Amino acid sequence: MSDFVTLDEIKAAKQRISGVAVRTPLYRLERARLKAAKLPEPSFDLYLKAENEQPIGSFKLRGAYNMVSQLSPEERSRGVITYSSGNHAQGVAYAARALGAKAVIVMPSNAPEVKKAATRALGAEIVEVGPASSERRIKAEELVAEFGYAMIPPYDAPQIIAGQGTCGLEIVEQLPDVDLILSPVSGGGLLSGTATAVKLAAQEGLASAQVQVWGVEPELAADAKESFYSKKLVEWPAEKTVRTIGDGLRTQSLGTLNFEHVLRYVDGIVTVTEEEIFAAMRVILSVTKLVAEPSGAVSLAAALFHASELPKARKVAVIVSGGNLEPGLRERLEKQIEMETTP
Repeated sequence: MSDFVTLDEIKAAKQRISGVAVRTPLYRLERARLKAAKLPEPSFDLYLKAENEQPIGSFKLRGAYNMVSQLSPEERSRGVITYSSGNHAQGVAYAARALGAKAVIVMPSNAPEVKKAATRALGAEIVEVGPASSERRIKAEELVAEFGYAMIPPYDAPQIIAGQGTCGLEIVEQLPDVDLILSPVSGGGLLSGTATAVKLAAQEGLASAQVQVWGVEPELAADAKESFYSKKLVEWPAEKTVRTIGDGLRTQSLGTLNFEHVLRYVDGIVTVTEEEIFAAMRVILSVTKLVAEPSGAVSLAAALFHASELPKARKVAVIVSGGNLEPGLRERLEKQIEMETTP
């Protein structure tokens, strides 16, 4: 592979994951329904890319399967390992099971129980460490050295970027005249892959030449925004990033390769508050009946509450990156919805 992922590599990933990862729908969110939910009616058409409808409830299957499937039989025979707060864990476990490989996952002790249970159900062995993303990476590297597992990084690898880029490629195929795409950002796999796919597709006339791609993250874990605008890769301490409800967005810094792609292809990054994330989750559940976990709702939060910070657009696609919502949190959402709709 080249230093930067190419459109051909993303197209090859699309073929590779076909039949495993789903080509997820792009749902239009009617403005009138937002108005009925007592939200300001946006000036643009809004579309939801439902990655929560993947077999593991998250986009992470795209990159994980793309990378695991390219390992040699000898590498797969040694087993695969990754470090993840939950969704990439399930992606690697799913891919490993499909390809007949052992999977070991290093997870933070504070990962949602629903994600731990789903990972175990896919046959993976879980090793728990502390809450810092650096802790789980270091532990995974120790286990690679000890047992010879093949490492499947959660975001910082060209195969992962290419796999996640298939999501962006699908969006411009489904909505060629989309003006703006909003993607969650943490380690940067989805944002870097989506932006790379979309901008390279635009260069080939497969999307609008003016299309922009922006990242969205919680303001309590805004390391990517700081890195993007300072043009210097920064790392936030774990005690800061763990404050956000978005458990999938607590990574302390962008990956190195992801950062290079973000600087080349991404147009901007905005942040959202915890209250806005919760409100977006409630909107998705009440208006569409789709289920979004906090990390999956940040893009809609940006579209609903930060339109003034974004470029003017007629058609906006937001990536609902995952739907692995803790039962207790879903119960809170449903109670709020019931209270708001009861006369």
